[in-house]
Amino acid sequence: MTPEDSYDIIVVGAGPAGSTAAMYAAERGRSVLLVDKKKDLGVPLQCGGFLPHYETLTELVPNAELPYTLEEIPKSCIHTSTSYQRFIAPSGISKGFHVNADAIDRRRFDKHLAKMAGKAGADLLVGTNVTEVNGTELVLDGAFGEHIVRGKVIIGADGPNSTVGRANNMLRDADPMGTGTAFEYEISGVDVDREAVEMYFGKDYVPGGYAWIISQGEDSANIGVGIREAMFEERMGARDYLNRFLYEHPIASKKLEGASIVSVVAGLVPVGGAPKVTATKDTLIAGDAAGHIIATNGGGISTAMVGGKLAGQTAADHLEGKCDLTEYEKRWREQMGLEIKTAVYARKLMDKLMLSDKLMTAAIKVISPEHMKAIQCGQLPETVRKSLLKLNIGLN
Repeated sequence: MTPEDSYDIIVVGAGPAGSTAAMYAAERGRSVLLVDKKKDLGVPLQCGGFLPHYETLTELVPNAELPYTLEEIPKSCIHTSTSYQRFIAPSGISKGFHVNADAIDRRRFDKHLAKMAGKAGADLLVGTNVTEVNGTELVLDGAFGEHIVRGKVIIGADGPNSTVGRANNMLRDADPMGTGTAFEYEISGVDVDREAVEMYFGKDYVPGGYAWIISQGEDSANIGVGIREAMFEERMGARDYLNRFLYEHPIASKKLEGASIVSVVAGLVPVGGAPKVTATKDTLIAGDAAGHIIATNGGGISTAMVGGKLAGQTAADHLEGKCDLTEYEKRWREQMGLEIKTAVYARKLMDKLMLSDKLMTAAIKVISPEHMKAIQCGQLPETVRKSLLKLNIGLN
């Protein structure tokens, strides 16, 4: 397609945050262009697809007004559903809690959300890179040629290394512990627990992080590691750790014996919190670009969509003269800022513990299933905080 020369709102990035922003803005009657560098939305994948059910999301971010697109996920976008989350300590002991969730087919889900934005009236331009950001003027180049388009508002939903954010000096802290790498295989030919999501800890397999097994139904599963480069052993990378987990972990390797790798998924995960600034007089950032992620579990689909909804709504409000664009900063922090900030604090408490198998096992023994669930939701009960601090003191 050939885009118009100008739009009310230009959204860069058609992931969950960007498509949600475009949909909510277009529903308000604004002219919207949604741009994405991918030629095929959702491909290649850059993260897994674990998404708790709507009722659980209301616990995850209790103050947030969730997008209606999270209420009912099309069945075609769901691999399978799970009802339990299990933590496996380095010693092999396990503990868990009940949580209803879906293993999402991100390829189909991302396309579904983009189609919803298009249905609302947004123009969609795929296979197109943003090569320059000059205020609210963008230079685009890709499958449909080179174009210059202008917007009244720009929304950057273009990932952890956001081009829009960088051009507007909306950057996350340069903390090497604040960005993780998620490296995942989609595998077939395995018989894993279809009712549970499993998370594994251990410094030899995922130092300072965790590995996971998520059933996709039948004989398929996602397995992966979430790990930060600052924790890597010399000459080791994320792929090496995942291979070690797949073939050498004393528990997981037996479950995954005979697995065939059918796809490789990789991406960055911003677990260091949000930038100090996520809004200017004419530009907003949302989703991974804005650190809208719960650092204790690496999950960001729902929080990205909340950020996207607020970005689209605030942009529309601004253009109707109802508020300054910087109102967005207040809105998203009121709805989910506490959970994001608390999860970063909890993640930092866990960082050192996860380098000691003995202490990580002790932590899993100490924390009750109810408190495990709370930590996963970005909450940190005072009794748990004191227990983790005590273990950290013992480590020092």
